[in-house]
Amino acid sequence: MIACGLDFGTSNSAIGVAHDKAATLVPVEADSTLMPSAVFFDYESRGRVLFGDAAITAYVEQTEGRLMRALKSILGSPLIEEETVLAGRKVPLTKVVETFVGHLKQKAEAFAGQEITAVVHGRPVRFVDDDDRADARAQEVLESVARRVGFRDITFVYEPIAAAHHYERTVQAEELALIADIGGGTSDFSVIRVGPQHRGRADRGRDVLATAGLRVGGTDFDTALNLAAVMPLLGLGTQLVKKGLPMPNALYHELAAWPTINFAYTYRNERELGELVALACEPEKVERLLTVVRERLGHRLAFAVEDAKIALSAEACTVMPLAFIEAGLTVSPTRADFDRAIAARIERLYETARDCIAAAGLGPADIDTIFLTGGSSRVPAVRAAIGRAAPSARLAGGSDLLSVASGLTEMAATRQ
Repeated sequence: MIACGLDFGTSNSAIGVAHDKAATLVPVEADSTLMPSAVFFDYESRGRVLFGDAAITAYVEQTEGRLMRALKSILGSPLIEEETVLAGRKVPLTKVVETFVGHLKQKAEAFAGQEITAVVHGRPVRFVDDDDRADARAQEVLESVARRVGFRDITFVYEPIAAAHHYERTVQAEELALIADIGGGTSDFSVIRVGPQHRGRADRGRDVLATAGLRVGGTDFDTALNLAAVMPLLGLGTQLVKKGLPMPNALYHELAAWPTINFAYTYRNERELGELVALACEPEKVERLLTVVRERLGHRLAFAVEDAKIALSAEACTVMPLAFIEAGLTVSPTRADFDRAIAARIERLYETARDCIAAAGLGPADIDTIFLTGGSSRVPAVRAAIGRAAPSARLAGGSDLLSVASGLTEMAATRQ
């Protein structure tokens, strides 16, 4: 039997093939086993659909079309029932998810040389905070997407459990580990007993002592940095001439969040912004906002912010060029600025990690290792906050963007 492990992520995705108890990640974009979770609907080429880096390149090169990113985020939000307009046609957002997942499945089948109907599918511990019904609904939608693309045998596994499975391959003796998977849209934790004697078991239920999760991830950090550092240049926080009223802020928040950027591109918003320019105390800033909406630059702005976030994970400051909005426009956020912008979210990560350890019936000193994975685990403030939950634990990491996909595929192999 052949099966696959599927990590459909908010920012990046990967898929692996399990055959004869061997697990192999699939090249999904040239030689890369990792693909940005992005879809571009090309209006210039009669409905051509591009994926991953090719999708992003088409958008950046200003090909006429529609870019969709952070697709997974809709599963845990009211957007799950929404539609988007593609070339004048209303299409359910879940259909866009289906298009992307179907592409990954096709890549795996081409690699394997046969149809694949069995999948070990990753999912966050929580799609939605504090709403069990909405959380269950999100998995139902994801399962229906998997069935529509041709999977028949579907097993869901919490992503930090899959990451633990991957991490365990490096462990030489039994230990209690806190797995912290800090992804693009969610952060997930598990306390699990790992060691050589546990490897290869199909059922790890007895080893998993606790799980926890929350809907906070790297895209939330992008939004916070965008609102703090960039949107004030576009008028956020400024006033209108009449009675000193504040500039309406709803559009700024819509443009700063990956899943809602496309909703900002309406003629009504253009018309209203044109009127607000005349009413603004700082009209040149609102003109920039109008340019972003009129020229559909929201994703370019979000990419610039994401690049700055990544840079600030390694450097104390960075320069964000915004000449695509206005010639010579830049902003120079510092890591301190970034840390202040995400402080409330970082505290929630600490609290969730702490509570997960407590739910396992353990104290901070009982944790031997904190295994950090997921792209957002590279943010220094994230590492420090999670480290506070078990100060004496060893911090470990590796395969930040592929540990979940590798673990899911390895789990698929053990079930054959």
